[in-house]
Amino acid sequence: MLVLNEMITDEEIRELDDKYSSWGDTVHYSKNPKIFATCEGSYIYDSNDTPYLDLQMMYSSCNFGYKNKRITNAVIHQMNTLPQLTPKFLHRYKALLSKKMADLIEERFNEKGRMHFNVGGAQATEDAIKIVRNYTKRNGFFAFQGGYHGRTIGATALTSSFRYRERYGHFADRANFVPFPYCFRCPYGMKCENCNHFCIKQFARNFESEYKAIYDPKTNECEFKAFIAEPILGTGGYIEAPSWYFKELKEILDAYDIMLVVDEVQMGMYRTGKLWAIENYNVVPDVMTFAKSITNGMNPLSGLWAKEKYIAPDVFTPGSAHSTYCTNPIGIRAAHEVISIVEEEQNDFEREIPRKSAKFMEGLNFLKNKYACIGDVGGIGFALRIELTQNDGFTPNRKLCDAIQEEGLKGDLNYKGKRCGLVLNNGGFYKNIVTLVPQLYITDEQIDMAIELLDQLFSRLTR
Repeated sequence: MLVLNEMITDEEIRELDDKYSSWGDTVHYSKNPKIFATCEGSYIYDSNDTPYLDLQMMYSSCNFGYKNKRITNAVIHQMNTLPQLTPKFLHRYKALLSKKMADLIEERFNEKGRMHFNVGGAQATEDAIKIVRNYTKRNGFFAFQGGYHGRTIGATALTSSFRYRERYGHFADRANFVPFPYCFRCPYGMKCENCNHFCIKQFARNFESEYKAIYDPKTNECEFKAFIAEPILGTGGYIEAPSWYFKELKEILDAYDIMLVVDEVQMGMYRTGKLWAIENYNVVPDVMTFAKSITNGMNPLSGLWAKEKYIAPDVFTPGSAHSTYCTNPIGIRAAHEVISIVEEEQNDFEREIPRKSAKFMEGLNFLKNKYACIGDVGGIGFALRIELTQNDGFTPNRKLCDAIQEEGLKGDLNYKGKRCGLVLNNGGFYKNIVTLVPQLYITDEQIDMAIELLDQLFSRLTR
């Protein structure tokens, strides 16, 4: 029997977890999960105080760096004043945050709307579903192949991976999944330079005839009343759409009275160099969800913004969506501080993130030219990717992708004579893409460090 004390070892932690914890969470994808003790800025540290440069930042939840003092102090202040409150009552930071966010969105989209809060990204998706169903009285959605919107039952119906639904019975409301414009692996076998926007034309063909099974030309009614979309696929591999894609998609949706629901859970809060990723495509959503970095990973707060006509009090009436924790004073306070940082530093973010992204991409292209196993690199802002392939430059190489991650977690890399590690994540249709999501304040030196450590990993594993 284990004798526990404050100096519990990593092995004792694993033994306790093995015996008493559910294995249903994703930490148990690994047979020997890594254990970390503390974090700060761009680094997390193991029990030996070895620093690991983190290039996944809690799945893009910590855009503003680990242990950000402003956000941490705001949370501590809220915990010492009003840490809990029933959703039956208001508190000042909820009203202040709602105004700040609504004003920022109106400034960018020239559209009035309202904010609605909940707990966790999947719950934000659920509430977006309710907004759509309440307004349209229909339950059909379009969604992207490769899209990820959460693992609650409703959200899994809009997430393309069948494995999230496989063990839970029949899903009558499963979305109509549309190929994402993934240019490196075009689902139609086209080449970007001469495809003539083939993918968007294929989508438009759905509305040519009633015999396409989703549209009635006589009534101009479509069975699917909303399209939920990540502007840049997250779990799907940090794949960006061509610059023209969403504008042309929105034109089709507007023509057939189909709402555009944009999922900014991973890409919001300047992940792509803009406050919202959809801004890169000059498109205005009808509904937009957010979570993760809205609190810098300090608290599970999520929410959505919707145009006034969809969420006005006489449309989305009291009790339309509810959670005991939706008032969430601590999360709201963290988010208020995050948005205050955004207001103060947005010009710096919009100047510095593209500059640093270009520096990062220069390093990634250096690696691509050096190693035949890198088929493609790309991304927008700090949503970057390395697509690993066989030496033919195209066939997916998941084995190498898994090995790169495991090797980085050994903590035996070297930078300027000091021992360190590298935290990476994978994604993509074939789980062969290394996704890179550093914090927004990453320094030029840390970018150099990232490229150096990646170079060491590729050198070790591709000899």
